[in-house]
Amino acid sequence: MEKTEFKTKLRRVIKAGFFNFWRSGYVSLASIIVTVITLSVIGSVIFVSAVLNTTMDELRNKVDINVYFITTALPEDILSLQKKIEALPEVKTVEYVSREAALENFKLQHENDQITLQALEELGDNPLGASLNIKAIEPSQYEGIANFLNEENILSSGGEKIIDKINYFENQVAIGKLSRIIDSAERLGLAISLALVLVSIIITFNTVRLTIYVSREEISVMQLVGASKNYIRGPFVVTGVIVGLISGLLTMLFFFPICYWLGGTTQNFFIGFNIFDYYLTNFIQILLIVIGSGILIGALSSFLAVRKYLKL
Repeated sequence: MEKTEFKTKLRRVIKAGFFNFWRSGYVSLASIIVTVITLSVIGSVIFVSAVLNTTMDELRNKVDINVYFITTALPEDILSLQKKIEALPEVKTVEYVSREAALENFKLQHENDQITLQALEELGDNPLGASLNIKAIEPSQYEGIANFLNEENILSSGGEKIIDKINYFENQVAIGKLSRIIDSAERLGLAISLALVLVSIIITFNTVRLTIYVSREEISVMQLVGASKNYIRGPFVVTGVIVGLISGLLTMLFFFPICYWLGGTTQNFFIGFNIFDYYLTNFIQILLIVIGSGILIGALSSFLAVRKYLKL
């Protein structure tokens, strides 16, 4: 019996929520417009974060340090050292470049410089040593890796020191600056995103409060006849959910032409990141976040507005 009564009340609440939405046409439209703006800010934060993360990852990938070895270093000694470096927790990848590969790369880089290539041929022997290209997880970790290599007494099986040069110390200032730029950009991006979302939610809350203010007399009558707080609040929460759902769908439609239009521009400007491809690839995830945020904001704003401003 209680279960049937609950279902009946739930149907009435949902029906009243839809009725409130259609009856307050202009106010509902205003709520949808404001919520679309709010969700557009949230969606924009998602896209900006994706652009920022891609750019930061590209910058991280461009930072590395190279360990150059003397020409007489044996490959097995270098590979043994490679395993030690790969065991460090801050190391992402270590690439071994043999003497032969180093020579081929050098020739490719100077293929238009005939004087250099001729001088190389006259030497008759490969003057380049093998090297290890090391990438850390974070740019700030290169100093620790360089110190490990500098402090570690790296010797060959014959007792001879095999490291010729570590280029970190030449690029230390540039790597340090880049590390600070990445950290600052991530903190600034997070702070701006949170501020924009907070302001948008506050504006949405005030708009929903206006919607409930319009129905203040009806709520007073419902209180006088003994309606429970949840029964009074329920239709407004349902209306908030409807507003959030419609706003979320409209926001996703709004993003489609914008992302399509900006796709080529972002690909050229942000190191190959195509925002339209990102939109299509992550459509379901973005849809769930945007619509979920809309429903949550609409329902929560209605709940709090009724409670705070109508003294329920």
